[in-house]
Amino acid sequence: MEIAELKQLIVQGENSTTEFKERCDQEAIETAAAFANTGGGAILIGVSDNREITGITIGKETLTDVANRISQAIDPRVVMDVESVDVGGKSVLLVRITESSIKPVSVKGICYKRVGNSNRVMSPQEIAQMHLKSVGQTWDQLSVVSAGSNDIDEQKIQWYLTHREASRNVAQPQNMTVTDLLRNINCISEEETPTHAGILFFGKHPQKFFQNAQLRVVRFRGISVTHPVIDRLDCSGTLWEIINVAEEFIRKNIRLLSLRGSKSFQRDDKFEYPLEALREAIINGLIHRNYQEPADVRVFIFDDRVEIINPGSFPEDVSPHKPIHRPVNPILSQLMYDVGYVERYGSGIKMMQRLCKQSENKEPRFDLHPLETKVIFDSPIQEMTIVEIDDISEDLNERQKNALFHVVKNGQIVTKEYVEINRVSRGTAYVELRDLTDKGLLTVVGKGRGTKYIRELSD
Repeated sequence: MEIAELKQLIVQGENSTTEFKERCDQEAIETAAAFANTGGGAILIGVSDNREITGITIGKETLTDVANRISQAIDPRVVMDVESVDVGGKSVLLVRITESSIKPVSVKGICYKRVGNSNRVMSPQEIAQMHLKSVGQTWDQLSVVSAGSNDIDEQKIQWYLTHREASRNVAQPQNMTVTDLLRNINCISEEETPTHAGILFFGKHPQKFFQNAQLRVVRFRGISVTHPVIDRLDCSGTLWEIINVAEEFIRKNIRLLSLRGSKSFQRDDKFEYPLEALREAIINGLIHRNYQEPADVRVFIFDDRVEIINPGSFPEDVSPHKPIHRPVNPILSQLMYDVGYVERYGSGIKMMQRLCKQSENKEPRFDLHPLETKVIFDSPIQEMTIVEIDDISEDLNERQKNALFHVVKNGQIVTKEYVEINRVSRGTAYVELRDLTDKGLLTVVGKGRGTKYIRELSD
């Protein structure tokens, strides 16, 4: 390497591909392993953390000794190039590490990866994923060694063929055995053992083999998981069965809003959240999740938002702002595409954003964590109701508007609350509440002392 090039590396500082060390110590060896696992990099020995060239003594066997020390400490051995560069009378040892073809490599049984300018110990799940990727395999392609052909449900295969034909215009095979079909779509191995994808899509009892392959849906009364649970459901079965059951549960547990145009009482009903966007987020969570993590996918429905929590993070170089199609489980992704549950590769996030915009909801938010990804859909009900009430303000008095805001916040109002909020008589409260029901803004539920006024919700 030329001196100018070396100085440029030093000026740029430590980063994902460059590390400074004053000597070849244990940390230098761990860095070499991290580089080998994460795209390669260069270690400059004889340079301090503050970018000062301290230099090292170069003897006859120094280059060989350094190469041997690093190589012998890492398993499997890494490919490297070691050279000495003289800078102003001081020697800097440049150790270039090539990304390993078989990963991950380890130091004393510990695997490291490079994150920014530091080395991180890899989790067992990261180790497994990296190894599969390095040998050209994915998790959903692996065989379920404890499963057999009797664990596959042929009725679910027929469901798949019917929906594939309807969605993708692929004719149902006439002279093909079930075994050949499943092999063609990567759902059984050459040894006729069901793959992970095969069990999750066609299995009689998928959770027998993958307990975490389920979806937990919970409706809370309030805005926190510490608040009371109104309803809950643990969805099991194949992935597409889980999606269908979860959608029905969500329909029952989100509001059906009755909107009206500007200064008009003509009703226009729509769900609080675009169902297609929620469905897309759930599908993404189920097919792109890391199934080596023990957690399951969760959907939490709060008064002010819906959260969909997916074990695992986005693939490397992929983010909500850069939604490149790089599926974690490509076979599952293809199967979902075949039956029309996924429309276009890599379009999921953009579709959710578009559907929210069309529904006049805010775009979904993403809360990213190394161990999980959270998609958050905010409820538009507060903003929407303010706009709605303002639009028809000339037809309502302030007391009636106060009552509507109270119902939006608390779900209902009774005559006593109307009296207390507005400091009016029960007679006035009754007349004005009746006016709101006559205009279709509130609905009466119950009789006598049990009478309450609510906004219309889905059943």
